[in-house]
Amino acid sequence: MISRSMINIAGMKVVVATGLYAPDIGGPATYALMLEDELPKQGIEIAIVPFGWVRHYPKIIRHFVFAYKLWCETKGAGIIYALDPISVGLPSLLVARFRRVPFMIRLGGDYAWEQGRNRFGLTTTLDEYLASPEERPFPVKILAALQAFVTKRAVRVIAPSEYLKSVIVAWGVPSEKITVIYSALFPIEVPSTKDELRAQFQFTGPTLISAGRLVPWKGFSALLRVVAELKTIYPDISLVIAGDGPLEGMLKAEAAKLGLQSTVRFVGRISKEALGASVKAADVFVLNTAYEGLSHQLIEVMDLGTPIVTTPAGGNKELITDTVNGFLVPFDDEEAIQDGIRRLLDYPDTRTRIVQSARARAKDFSHEAMTAQLVTVLNQVYGKST
Repeated sequence: MISRSMINIAGMKVVVATGLYAPDIGGPATYALMLEDELPKQGIEIAIVPFGWVRHYPKIIRHFVFAYKLWCETKGAGIIYALDPISVGLPSLLVARFRRVPFMIRLGGDYAWEQGRNRFGLTTTLDEYLASPEERPFPVKILAALQAFVTKRAVRVIAPSEYLKSVIVAWGVPSEKITVIYSALFPIEVPSTKDELRAQFQFTGPTLISAGRLVPWKGFSALLRVVAELKTIYPDISLVIAGDGPLEGMLKAEAAKLGLQSTVRFVGRISKEALGASVKAADVFVLNTAYEGLSHQLIEVMDLGTPIVTTPAGGNKELITDTVNGFLVPFDDEEAIQDGIRRLLDYPDTRTRIVQSARARAKDFSHEAMTAQLVTVLNQVYGKST
């Protein structure tokens, strides 16, 4: 059934095309749910059209079916708003052209680069990739051209960080088309105390947690080696890794090779509530990442009160100031990661100060402020089209 709110005080209907939607986990799914909750409060009708409806169809065919479903849902729409540039972005652009309604897009990352890392043998960081377009594999060049084609034709582009705005500008999109609206915090309610959660999860020693897709740029291999070194200092240390992905088998084999079978828990994909409880129970959250747009997850962790060790990749440095509300360390720098973790484990006063500063920073990302900014943009776009 189509998810929809029928309140339409402002006379505007926004159709949101998204690659991920509940019960899927990920930034676009969280964002789509937020829009569904918040926009009707502003008198805006919203309909969500998720790609999950057509994912069971064969490749290529699914995109035509999605375009048809989008066409049906966009009758009377004032704006079509896509949350990725290819799977839903290209059909959204085509439907918007035929419907003669404005097309907007929000970009959480560089789709072509991500696919290159996952499928086409790319090993470079996003910044390196952007600096050397001539070295891209041919399929990645095609994807990059497609995402730029779609994005350039949007009347407005939403980026969740200044870093991602700079990435989109590198595709050739005019800067004046791009509006930065930071991701919003929707606090995860975890009523149990830290001690209660630690007893429930049987966290008896220093406990680290990390979460994310098990993909190369998340740096889990280096984190495993860091834990192997830390185990010589903290014999009862443990690491929880939440998430799934293509590297799962390899990472489990690496953990076994390092003798970490009883030290590392791979818990797979878990609910947002379960992840929040695990984060609250842990001593340190570690995100050794080569790439982030702007991480919803880091904002949530800051609010939950678990200190963070992460990298300055992408939008992370727009969230975290090194040594103030977290520790920033170079990607895959095992010595620096280990040092950041030890500073939080060994110095309670430092940990307390970091946590207090992080919680204060998390409050800057209110969903009310984000919604107000987005509604302003929607009204500007809608006003010009009517």
